[in-house]
Amino acid sequence: MAEEKKVLLSIRDLHVKFRVRGRILTAIRGISLDIYENESIAIVGESGSGKSVFTKTFAGMLDSNGFVSEGSIIFNDEELADTHVRLTDGAKRLIERSRVMLDEAARLELGAATYQKILALESEKREKTSLSDEEKAAVEAEYRDLVARRTDAFNLRQTFDRSREKDRIRETDRIISDYDEKIRALKQKEEKLAHDRKAAAAGDTAFQKSYQERSAALQAQYDREIRGEISPAAKKRNEILAREIYLSVGRYGYHQRVQMIHKLEKALKKAMQLGVDLDDENQRNTIFDSVAFRVRYLDETAEALHGTCILNLAKVQYARDWTQIRGRRIATVFQDPMTSLNPIITIGRQITSIILKHQDCSEAEARRRALELMRKVGIPRAEARFDDYPFQYSGGMRQRIVIAIALSCQPKILICDEPTTALDVTIQAQILQLIKDLQKEFNYTIVFITHDLGVVANVADRVAVLYAGQVVELGTAEEVFYDPRHPYTWALLSSLPQLAQKNTKLYSITGTPPSLYNQIVGDSFAPRNPYCLKIDTLLEPPMFKVTDTHYAKTWLLDPNAPRIEKPEGIQDIHEKLIRAFNI
Repeated sequence: MAEEKKVLLSIRDLHVKFRVRGRILTAIRGISLDIYENESIAIVGESGSGKSVFTKTFAGMLDSNGFVSEGSIIFNDEELADTHVRLTDGAKRLIERSRVMLDEAARLELGAATYQKILALESEKREKTSLSDEEKAAVEAEYRDLVARRTDAFNLRQTFDRSREKDRIRETDRIISDYDEKIRALKQKEEKLAHDRKAAAAGDTAFQKSYQERSAALQAQYDREIRGEISPAAKKRNEILAREIYLSVGRYGYHQRVQMIHKLEKALKKAMQLGVDLDDENQRNTIFDSVAFRVRYLDETAEALHGTCILNLAKVQYARDWTQIRGRRIATVFQDPMTSLNPIITIGRQITSIILKHQDCSEAEARRRALELMRKVGIPRAEARFDDYPFQYSGGMRQRIVIAIALSCQPKILICDEPTTALDVTIQAQILQLIKDLQKEFNYTIVFITHDLGVVANVADRVAVLYAGQVVELGTAEEVFYDPRHPYTWALLSSLPQLAQKNTKLYSITGTPPSLYNQIVGDSFAPRNPYCLKIDTLLEPPMFKVTDTHYAKTWLLDPNAPRIEKPEGIQDIHEKLIRAFNI
């Protein structure tokens, strides 16, 4: 099924981090996942597993202290990616200037291997005259840990009652002073070590002489190499690169466009100097992503350049770019409709404002479309209810309006962040059925976030199980429910109240998820895993392939692992699921 579908969103090695009180929390740790067109995929896991952070990342809704540190999120939307930029006389001059600059910079490629040797020699000198990168990283990690502990102690001190807890305040003051002293001592130790290394290197005349001789020889060789002539193939590539530079910045205003052209030229020159293979698509994308989405050149006419934009949502540089994506191409339905709707604006106005913002139509046409959407989501007497306020709607009807707003621009992806949690159980099934029914008409992809596996059973084509910011199991709904392979998935299924037998104790997962402030060694689920192997505490497991559509990240699937049967409570799960969820 999945192979026949187009990949709509391709996530590769995604890492998302947050700055929290001077410390770094890694919420998403290397997720790779393809999401297909018109499918329903459920993201499941306990609270804190990273479900909402994961989807907020590609919806452009990360909190201000969150950032993508690694990875890519390629959004394959042909309509949005199709780019035309007018080829004016000014544009031609800027393109020609870029081409000339690139041809000059391409000479640096001729000496790239020697330049790498020069950099290695300089790195060798730095390591001899100061702390190595590893030593600096170790000192920085110790410093951050001490600062974080001091901050925690200070925050705790603020909670004490000054009149009744003087002893605790004095003790905490002493602890804070100890941390201050340790921080000072660490800084002094670092400075002394760096000073001693520099003094020792200065006194090492043999090294200094050797360094000067090797440096002079390499520099002379480099100067000779970069005076050569570039190849016709490099010139042809640079012609295309110059057009791609202009295509990539063409949607911005003139002054911003010129600034971005300079940045891209500088980035490409540096890449040439380092010997980066600019004929490699991924390498070229990476260089452009540091400034703007790369637009791959396709063709041109006398009036315009034509290309296709590589939409890497992990590298959005300008907030205005999200206005073309969020709402228009990727929409979200949240848990509580009252937090999604403005209580002092009428329902009709809230729908039409979104239509007017993203679509080129009149107010009368926006009203007509809004009423049509209200009918589609099941609002009775839509015309009469159009000018009502949110408080005049029931919870289920408010959630239907939120869905109508989300669908008003016919997005490619609809993220449903536990949309039934705040609703009465009798309404939940109606909302889920509505989302599925509308998918057939609007052809959107559903990304469903939930911890309720009962919801998953009725909605999802595929399931991704998240734990501690990683996908630990991925497969079709049937595979994950009927043939789960990861111990965490076993534990989630065993915890379902609907599957519990009469007069038996309801299963619960012992322990708590790991702290994402710290680096996790081995399998993140190991401390809570009753089937934990020794290797789970030492090495992180790879993603093992069960079938072409089913993968699990557990050492239990290693050919050398002992055979362990899944828990008795979920061994004959098929009949139980049919009875519990009618699937």
